[in-house]
Amino acid sequence: MRGLESFARLLVEYCTSVRRGDEVLVRSGFEAFPLVREVYKAVVEAGGYPRFHVEDEELTEIFYRYSSRELLEHLSPIDKFISENISVSINIISSTHVKPLVGVDPERFKVRSAALRPLTEIFMRRDGEGSLRWTVTLYPTRALAQEAGMSILDYEDFVYRALKLHTGNPVEAWAEQARWQEKIAVKLSKISELRIVDADTDLTLGVGGRIWINDDGKKNMPGGEVFTGPQEDATEGYITFTYPAIWRGYEVEGVKLKFSRGTIVEASAVKGEEILKKALEVDEGARRLGEAAFGLNYDIKKHTKQILFDEKIGGTIHLALGAAYPATGGRNMSAIHWDMIKDMGKAKVYGDGDLIYENGKFIWEIL
Repeated sequence: MRGLESFARLLVEYCTSVRRGDEVLVRSGFEAFPLVREVYKAVVEAGGYPRFHVEDEELTEIFYRYSSRELLEHLSPIDKFISENISVSINIISSTHVKPLVGVDPERFKVRSAALRPLTEIFMRRDGEGSLRWTVTLYPTRALAQEAGMSILDYEDFVYRALKLHTGNPVEAWAEQARWQEKIAVKLSKISELRIVDADTDLTLGVGGRIWINDDGKKNMPGGEVFTGPQEDATEGYITFTYPAIWRGYEVEGVKLKFSRGTIVEASAVKGEEILKKALEVDEGARRLGEAAFGLNYDIKKHTKQILFDEKIGGTIHLALGAAYPATGGRNMSAIHWDMIKDMGKAKVYGDGDLIYENGKFIWEIL
């Protein structure tokens, strides 16, 4: 992939601001080693201490397939110590197989998710208090290109542009995106209720008193969204999601959810409904929303079955079942955080009764 040194600098200097003495955990698969090498070098030059953790889909499958229930329920004190003590986390998605766990009983995911809930809570708490700087990004692999329905070279170019590496100054390009998105976040912060209307959707969300976060690319690279944590008991109505919702390698298509007083009371899917039902049974919080967001990266124009990019598609919204980010004021707690995406090309959004969004864009003059 082109521009690996610029990519690494973007992650280390812009996204996570690595400083002298920082404990930096870099997670990645083998395929992304060319980028890992540049990230490792940039961390060292910044005075941070890099620790590289290799992830592999085959090993993950072995764990889920052959572990006893006792092992599935085990929370490693080492994993907990790392979660509580690292300064920076850089996670590089570099899949060599996009559905490594399709043959595993969904019940085993439910057990494991419940066991890992403390790690999710540690992450959410540290993110909310600002004691953990983190970012997630992606290195283009053949498997990801194939899943996206693109050639290898086309997919590399897609990623390159989505990250704004094609600009003369990627950092300034993201700063400009951030300034524009901040205007949207400020406007949304003055709204108490959102209503999303489409041919297959009529959903009302209570968002009063919640904080809208501007995803400027620092915690997700690429960035390109504004999001909040809806009021836990104020979601009413129904919504149908356009794109497949990916969960641990499974594709759940045609998801339709109905809410009453913030809780999912009906859930169906055209494909993968069993997976959806299992996820909703993980814990009580899995049946409530932890996030509502608008995708604003109009350089991303194609759904690729990779949530890091897909949730940013300009002209979409996404809602997440489960854990809320405390920084938004959201209080929902769960072992899961599952994003689901809806195309908004023909939909409308009303803020406190006024039309604010249609045809995939906000209509305020200031924007």
